[in-house]
This record gives sequence, structure tokens and C-alpha cells, in this order.
Amino acid sequence: MMRSRFDTQLEQLNTELIRMGTLIESSIYSAVKALINQDKEQARKAILADQEVDQKEKDIESLCLKLLLQQQPVAGDLRLISAAMKMITDMERIGDQAADISEIAIYLADDPYVKKLETIPQMAQETINMVSDSIDAFVRRDLDLAESVIAADDIVDDLFVTVKNDLITLIHENADTGSQAMDLLMIAKYFERIGDHATNIAEWVKFSITGKHKEVML
Repeated sequence: MMRSRFDTQLEQLNTELIRMGTLIESSIYSAVKALINQDKEQARKAILADQEVDQKEKDIESLCLKLLLQQQPVAGDLRLISAAMKMITDMERIGDQAADISEIAIYLADDPYVKKLETIPQMAQETINMVSDSIDAFVRRDLDLAESVIAADDIVDDLFVTVKNDLITLIHENADTGSQAMDLLMIAKYFERIGDHATNIAEWVKFSITGKHKEVML
């Protein structure tokens, strides 16, 4: 009976993680949409959504503590619950970074872009896929999917280098583009960090399955 109740609560944990994952995916999507369309209203929505992400982190943390205190989890359960608690920290930071991108998008909304946005939206899509797959990997206990998320971080890193090089070239060609170019570089850096956090999540998924963990980035 106790185990049955515990399994039900573990299912609830999976459901809540999926909900938090959907929230942060939506935040990233809204942030990049606001950036591309220079839409201040869309950007403000993404910033407000961060409060919902913060609340979801608190709710999941509370559920994890309840599972640890009220039940008697075995080693595998302990790994799973502790991994979930680590994952939500990275998920909350992803929400913060989506809000940071939206704040810069508001600042950039009044002037035409010095360069067509091509690589940054590509970075955004890659990071959304990474976030989605890392949470799916946890729910499905899928080690291969977690590994594919970790591998995908190289793609995001390469795209960041492309953005950086393009913007440096632009500044060299026309110094007047410098201010906006630096803001766009900051946005690309936030997307790179989102990729890093998704990688952290995937590393915790691996730990929850195998009990082995590589030191993750802070």
C-alpha cells in the first residue's frame, strides 16, 4: 500500500516536471518571437511567465521533500528524487535567462536590426529541443536520449561562435553598429547558457538512471 502511494506521487513528480518543462520551452519560444518581431508585448509576457516558473520550482521542491520525508525510498528512488531537485534548479535558471533575453528584446524593439537574425533563432530552436528532450529522458528513463542532449550542446556552442564572429566582423566594418551588436551577442550568450543548463539536466538524468555523475557546470 505504501509503495503504491509512493509510485503515485512519483508519477505526480513526472507530471509536474513536464509542466515546468513546457513553461520554460514556451518562455524561450516567446522570447525569440519577441526578438524577431520586435514585439514588446510578447517580451513582457515572457518576463511575467518567469514568476510562474519560479512558483513551479517551489511546488516541485516541496513534493520532492514530501517524498523523502513521508516515504521510505530505496536507493534508486533517492537518486531519482535528488536528480529532480537538481534539475529544477537548472530549469528555473533557464526561465531567468529567457526573461533576460526578453528584457533585451524590449530595449532593441525600437530600432531596425543592423543584421538579419538568422543564427540566433536557430540557437533558440536547438535549446528548446534540448530542454524538451532532457525532460523526456528523465520521464522515460532514456539514457540514449540524455546522451543525445549532451551531444547537441556542441551544436549550440558552434552556433554561438558563428554569431560572435559575424558580429565582430560587423563592428569592424561599421563601428556604429557596436552597441546593438553587443546586445545581440549577449542574447546569443544567454542561449548558450540555456544549452549548458539543458546539458546539466541531462547529466542528472544519467545519474538518476546509472548512479554515476560527471561534475556539471554551475
